[in-house]
Amino acid sequence: MSRPDTAVKLFHTASSGFESRLRRIRPSQWSAATPCAAWDVRQLVNHVTRGNLNYVGLLDGATSADFLRLRDADALGADPVGAYRRSVRMCAEAFGRPGALEQVLDYPLGRLPGRQAIAVRTTDTVVHTWDLARALGVDDRLDPGLVAWIGEHLDEIYAGLPETPVSPDTTHRFFAAPSGGSAGTPQDELLRLMGRNTGRPN
Repeated sequence: MSRPDTAVKLFHTASSGFESRLRRIRPSQWSAATPCAAWDVRQLVNHVTRGNLNYVGLLDGATSADFLRLRDADALGADPVGAYRRSVRMCAEAFGRPGALEQVLDYPLGRLPGRQAIAVRTTDTVVHTWDLARALGVDDRLDPGLVAWIGEHLDEIYAGLPETPVSPDTTHRFFAAPSGGSAGTPQDELLRLMGRNTGRPN
């Protein structure tokens, strides 16, 4: 899928896109609704931040049960931007360790190598960047290089996992069902597969 340096670089690029929207949150927007119906803006940011930390945990030997137990634990505290930036740094450093991309992790959807895990993490961050942008009413255009990379490797990114946005047999416990209709751009098609409605909000 990617060389070690490329895999971490893609994660950094995705994380930078999320941070650029995160820094635009006004105090009144932390409780605003997002395209993820179960989460407001703070919960969405916490999900991405906590996710980074949970992947570090997996690389350090944590189990899938640990991952799920901590999935909604607060990771933001009183400094959400700082907490997010630290989580990105920790995650990138962990996946950049020698052998990390070959290490087999006890991911909740099945055991998978670190190389695949960081690709899943990158994809999740990209999609949630759009969610956050939509919630804030700011520019929701995603990095076209990332969108193209994900689109080209989608089958590999989720290969072997029982829950995946690219299989019609998915139970949709972790991924929203694909939205209907056709998509006009690579970004729209990726978001459609991830269950997002890309029509302009009212």
